[in-house]
Order: sequence, then structure tokens, then C-alpha cells
Amino acid sequence: MPSISSIMIKLINRIIPSKYLRRYELFIYSAGIGFLAGEYLVISLLLGIIAGTAVSFYSFLYGIATFVVVFLGMAILYPYWKITKRISEMERMLPDAFFYLASSLRAGISFSEALEELTTSKFGALTDEFTRVVGEIKKGRSTADALNAFAVRNEKSAVIYRSIKILIEALERGAPMSDVLISVGNDVREILKIKQERKASTGMQTMFFIISSGVIGPIILGVVVKVMENISGSAVGVNLPVESIKLLIMIFIITQAIVSGIGIGVIREGKFSAGLKYSALLASMGVVIFKGATLINLSF
Repeated sequence: MPSISSIMIKLINRIIPSKYLRRYELFIYSAGIGFLAGEYLVISLLLGIIAGTAVSFYSFLYGIATFVVVFLGMAILYPYWKITKRISEMERMLPDAFFYLASSLRAGISFSEALEELTTSKFGALTDEFTRVVGEIKKGRSTADALNAFAVRNEKSAVIYRSIKILIEALERGAPMSDVLISVGNDVREILKIKQERKASTGMQTMFFIISSGVIGPIILGVVVKVMENISGSAVGVNLPVESIKLLIMIFIITQAIVSGIGIGVIREGKFSAGLKYSALLASMGVVIFKGATLINLSF
């Protein structure tokens, strides 16, 4: 008898077009998640259902919101965070790895042997990628094809993708690989330096977004809700729909956090997608601080 999870996997595979499943599978594959697209979506869905059901005993609307947040967090934000973290580490190590390869080639060994020697060095996630490349070469795949698969797995990083593509082109044309490696390594180092300078120069703008959207705004709105609770009631003859207003304000806080996070991503990294991690952080901060502010005792 098939399990519920296997039925859900089959249902997802039928509902979602195969081309989107393949794209999502490449997405989680790049994050190092060892599941098929349908399997991981079912895991995310089940976790969202469990968390949403637990919270729904307190509030049905909060239960729905929790389900959406947990599902999207597991299905999209967690893989994206893993990819971002992994790519950042690989970009930082890439110039040193290229210089290491160049020195090995100048010692008189072949490019394939230099790649194999690189797998014994400590370059973090980059070593794992080159280990996979060497493994594919040993199974009969050409060096160019194995490097191309490496580039495709990490196409989220323009730095890694373009650098590996340059190496493939140089390898196919018979160019002096040691010189190419040193040249590309220096270019990558300059690009990373420019990125670092951009982040440093936009620190104040980033702090403004974080403080206003994640701290000050939620505190002020939480205090406003608390004041409305105090003045609403039969004692003063004013009845306000406090719970409905509180829900609308929370939606506003989350929306503002998402927009601010995207703004931070554009300012710091020049990409809308880079703001997703900041949006998740600001939304979490804003909701927690808003809920805390509504618990403040303002009675005199």
C-alpha cells in the first residue's frame, strides 16, 4: 500500500509541469540538497502543515500564515541561503585555487593531474566541486564537459560561471593554461575587491533600512495598537476592531520588510534576488518586535 508521502509526490509531479520541476531540481541540486524536486516539495509542505496546525490552535489566521512562511522558507529561502553561503565561500577561494593550479602546471604536470592535486588542498566547498570534476573525468567524461557541468551547477555566481567558461575556452584552444589561470585569478580578486568596497560604502543605508523596517517601525506600530486597546471598550464608549487592525498592521510590517530587504539587496549586491535573505530577516524581526511592543503595559 503506497504511503501518503509517495501519493503526494506523484500528485505534485502531475500538477507541476516537468520543465518547472527540472528548474527547481537544479536549484536544490546547486544547494547540495540530496532530494528530487517532488520529494523536497513534499517535505516542505509537510513541515508547513505541521507548524501551521500547531499554531492554528492559538489562532487560525496565524496558523495559515505560519504554514505559508514555513513552506516558503523550506522550499525557497533555505536552499537559496545555502547556495548564497556556498557561492560566497567559493568565490573567496577561487583566486587562490587558480594560482595553485597555475603553480602546479608550471611544475610540469598536466592540467588533469593539476586538478587531481587540487582535490587534496583545503579550499572549502571549491575543493568539493573540483573533486566532483575529477571524479567525472575518471569516469570517462572529457575535462571540458566536466568543467562545463561545474559552471552550470554554479551559474548563480556570474564570477564562477564566467571564470570556468574562460578556462574551458582556453583549454579547447590550447592556450597556455598557467598564464590564463593567473590572469583570471587576478581579475576575480579585483571583482571581489570591488564588491567588498560596495558593501562597505552602503553600510549606512543598509543600517537605516534594518533599523527603520525591523525595529523602530514595528515598535511604534505596536505601541499604537496598545493605545487603541486601552481606549477601546465600554468604559470610554469607543469600540474599535483592534484584532482586525492588528492583523492589517502585521501584514503592513511584513510587506514593508520584504520591500526593504529587496532594497538592501539592490543597494549592496545589485540584484533583487539577493534581497530575499534580508527580507526574511527583517520580516522575522518586525513581527517579533511588533508582538513584543503590543505586550507593553501603558496604563498609568
